Amino acid sequence: MLDFIGKRRYWFTLSALLVLLSIGVLVYNGIVHGKVMNFGIDFTGGTMISLRFPRPASIEDVREVLAKYGLEKSIIQRSGERDIYIRTGELERDTRVKIVEDLRDQYGDIELLEADTIGPVIGKELTTQAIWALLLASLGIILYVSFRFEFKYAVAALLALYHDALITTGVIALLWRNIETPFVAAILTIMGYSINDSIVIFDRIRENIKRLHGKKKSFNEIVNVSINETLARSINTVLTTVIIVLCVLFFGGETLKDFALVLLIGFVVGAYSSIFLASPIVAAWEGKGSRKK
Repeated sequence: MLDFIGKRRYWFTLSALLVLLSIGVLVYNGIVHGKVMNFGIDFTGGTMISLRFPRPASIEDVREVLAKYGLEKSIIQRSGERDIYIRTGELERDTRVKIVEDLRDQYGDIELLEADTIGPVIGKELTTQAIWALLLASLGIILYVSFRFEFKYAVAALLALYHDALITTGVIALLWRNIETPFVAAILTIMGYSINDSIVIFDRIRENIKRLHGKKKSFNEIVNVSINETLARSINTVLTTVIIVLCVLFFGGETLKDFALVLLIGFVVGAYSSIFLASPIVAAWEGKGSRKK
């Protein structure tokens, strides 16, 4: 039997280092880039142009055309063989038309699939809504887990969830990936996955407290037994989930890659926190309470 609880200080130290590194990446980006993450037009406001070329187009050629208008730093993504998505700062309609015409001069009959402008006010509203979504999700988890188990379980679960969200955010910030509203959806999905895995272990702990009552098992031993009993389930769940996300990442198209990457990182970190962080925090809390008594 693996001793997860006996070595919990190692897991706590590793998690603390990863969290500090993630915060360090965000601070570094804020100093170097002027913003902690590469927020897309959903949050900052801007223009998105979706084009369908008559033949496969070179992203470098498209960027050269945009450079004529001082837009060489625009985000250009390919979807399939012929579709190109351009995300840039807010453009006047005349500038947008000129860009499309310049590309048509080079590639022929280009079809304009979509051209949307998102103002900075809408971007601020989306940011506010994202923050509220995370806060409400946290409150719901606190209430639900406290009602079903105990308050200490809820705190442990929430700390694990914030751990997952922060480390995932730090990796995405390090890679300087584009952040759009699907990022928020991915973070909430990760939180749902992680809390589900933690609750499975919490359920087993509660069952084992009743089953092992009177067998002179300490709380630490009961938690350790519970994690070991659910370990195969946790590993199998994350492996099957990761396989699906990898398929989306490599075969799901350009627009889904960032979303799938966030899920991939978050699911792995979430599985780690459910096993090595959430339940050991409960054990550490219980141990302090026992010493006080």
